Amino acid sequence: MAIVFEANYSKKLGLPGFSSHQYSVTVRSEVTDIKQVPAESNRIYKLLQDAVDREIQSTGFLPKNGNGNGNGHDKPAPNGGDNGNGHDDTWDCSDKQKELILRIVSENNLDKQEIETLALERFGQGVKKLNRLEASGLIEELLEKYAEKPSRTQRRYPARRFRPGSAK
Repeated sequence: MAIVFEANYSKKLGLPGFSSHQYSVTVRSEVTDIKQVPAESNRIYKLLQDAVDREIQSTGFLPKNGNGNGNGHDKPAPNGGDNGNGHDDTWDCSDKQKELILRIVSENNLDKQEIETLALERFGQGVKKLNRLEASGLIEELLEKYAEKPSRTQRRYPARRFRPGSAK
């Protein structure tokens, strides 16, 4: 009786400009004896890992400024996300979340690649692919790490606006 098993090896790498690429290989194998499974699994894992590591080194097209348009070519993205300057402005989170993430990165002079890596580690995908819930989690973490701490007055009375010289 033949035993059939399937193995998959996948790797995703972050690239500059909140971009990433992924490569995956799947193999199906047969063995005739259950005792052969561990050795065959080990052999296939090494084979797949070598293949993926070798192939993923080729990132494909990246413009000189390091920002891709999401489709790997110097053409507008098929979903219309290209804003005309080679940048894909299509994000899966809300526009306000996108603006806040970009503002935190800009105001704190953060390395975009570090934020991309953080998103990949936490959510398994790049910043632009985060849904609203995931983007909210990223924003919360960025604010905890980088945002200025509010003053004691702002914490106690967050809705009030104090102006110098005003009576209340």
